[in-house]
Amino acid sequence: MITNKHLFSLLLLSLSLFSYAAFAQEASQPLENAIFPIPLHVELDSAKVELGRSLFFDKRLSKNNDLSCADCHQLKYGGDSGRVSDISHGHTDYRINTPSIFNARYNFRQNWDGSDTSLREQIEKIFNQHPPFNTDFDTLIRKYREDKALSSRFSTIYQSGLTKESLLESFVEFEKSLITPNSRFDRYLMGDKNALSKDERAGYRLFKSLGCISCHQGINIGGNLYQKFGVFYNYLAERGDISKADLGLKNISGREIDTSVFKVPSLRNVAVTAPYLHNGSAATLEEAIFIIGKTQLGRNLELEQIRLIKAFLLTLTGEYKNTLLTDNKQ
Repeated sequence: MITNKHLFSLLLLSLSLFSYAAFAQEASQPLENAIFPIPLHVELDSAKVELGRSLFFDKRLSKNNDLSCADCHQLKYGGDSGRVSDISHGHTDYRINTPSIFNARYNFRQNWDGSDTSLREQIEKIFNQHPPFNTDFDTLIRKYREDKALSSRFSTIYQSGLTKESLLESFVEFEKSLITPNSRFDRYLMGDKNALSKDERAGYRLFKSLGCISCHQGINIGGNLYQKFGVFYNYLAERGDISKADLGLKNISGREIDTSVFKVPSLRNVAVTAPYLHNGSAATLEEAIFIIGKTQLGRNLELEQIRLIKAFLLTLTGEYKNTLLTDNKQ
């Protein structure tokens, strides 16, 4: 005779088997859900975004009225400068490749060395530590308060008017708007299996099987953890002439163990943000893929592997304001 006790035991067993099966299925495909598409829209205060946009392109940000944020972060292209290196903010003694500002809101830290924990902190340091604008908040606010139209815009949007806090908030709100959704790979992730070609899908499989995805995952396909540059091969030691920029996180922590540790860069829009690596020493995607294969995976990748991985990476180029990004060197 089957008692209630037996039925209860059978129910527990069924639930356990169901849970195990679900876990096993999830565990058997751990990499399929490791990358997430960028949302098509994000909720922001449009008035603050537009105010921040006008500041982003304003050369009055610099002491000599000759430099704006947009000069190093070109929004018509990949959100970077396109140059090998630029002066790192807060430092006059080293130069570094300018990262793209697109999708920076999804990074767990900002800058190659991860020295800033938020967009707000990064913007604040740019002015507090002088280079590259060579000014400070007090000077900037005095300059902007002389612009009656701009002051009026701040007073309309912020009860406090034009202050350091309202200036920072408008910058941050604009930077949060700098997303590039609707890449072909995003469309693939959202179910359009025809969005990628046969070679591009093969490149994605190779990207996973080689282990690239262990560092390049999440919504930004990177940007969410630190990693040492040179796990299997010390590219910097062979190159020689080690500079402060090559020290990475050690510049912040002071610890030897953090030498050449960097925030893993996002691969979003990587096809339109050459040159590559923290020092801009890789001029092409092929060169960057080969170097990373050797330093981070311990592999001398074959030409066909490099070709397929590049094919996949080309699918990561998204759209800004419904326009596909392009390379400023084309």
